[in-house]
Amino acid sequence: MSDLGQLDDILYPPIEPYETGELLVGDGNRVYWEQSGNPEGKPVVFLHGGPGAGTSSWHRRFFDPERYRIILFDQRGCGRSTPHASAPDADLRHNTTWHLVGDMELLRRNLGIEAWQVFGGSWGSALALAYSETHPEAVTEIVLRGIFTLRRHELEWFYEGGASAIFPDLWDEFIAPIPVLERSHMIEAYHRRLTDPDPAVHLPAGVAWSKWEASTLTLLPDDDLVATMTEPAAATAFARIENHYFMNDGWFEEGQLIDKVGAVRGIPAVIVQGRYDVCTPIMTAWDLHRAWPEAEFVIVPDASHSASEPGIAAALRAATDRFAE
Repeated sequence: MSDLGQLDDILYPPIEPYETGELLVGDGNRVYWEQSGNPEGKPVVFLHGGPGAGTSSWHRRFFDPERYRIILFDQRGCGRSTPHASAPDADLRHNTTWHLVGDMELLRRNLGIEAWQVFGGSWGSALALAYSETHPEAVTEIVLRGIFTLRRHELEWFYEGGASAIFPDLWDEFIAPIPVLERSHMIEAYHRRLTDPDPAVHLPAGVAWSKWEASTLTLLPDDDLVATMTEPAAATAFARIENHYFMNDGWFEEGQLIDKVGAVRGIPAVIVQGRYDVCTPIMTAWDLHRAWPEAEFVIVPDASHSASEPGIAAALRAATDRFAE
């Protein structure tokens, strides 16, 4: 993903899966999954961001491989799951939050897991909350990072101009592909281009959308991260899936994830948030903290959004180490 050498003293050493597979989840979708660590260890499921980002090998490193049974999976349409959302004729009608919640339950049952720890960052925090509020009996602990709940003002902050106050140079690049008369509704304007079957239309839109996000995820610029996220196929899938979810407000009622947090207040939890997160500003994590005072709330003072930033990585590992007991 990016240069992770700085995390070698923070995260666990790299490991390989001991089992991989594809889960048939219906609607023609196959979801890639893998297990690593200790087959007899404490089950934990990692929920990647985006939606549409997919998992990476370094995501296994947040968990002690001697104590955890580590499950990663690529959500519908991205990563190693098929069909991939970068295909010109990609159909996302059966890719919604509640499809993903159902996929998680199917995976849990197929792996014979009674209950697991749920770990998610960014969009993964929204999916973690949606899943845990729906199936609290299947969740032992919750670890969240970079809180995102898809409320309207969260989406408007990052995609309709708010964040341009901090990144005006990058914002100019983001709006450049969109004619001036369409710039008052950027999510909708990008939707028209991302859903166009012509690669000459959807590919540059996907790269521009993904570059905006990749360039703003870290406190300091990370050229490797930008290069990875703007690879055309990955960028197109990422942008299409994100935009599809944002056009539909995540299939949530406004404020739903925070309003219904009472369902999980009895589950041990840690919330980790970078103070200078521009992608998912601390306002959302603070609202969740106020609604869920039982959860430990960790503000990392010198970090933005990415889990690869040392302070955030250290806080996440501390949480998983504590919950491994």
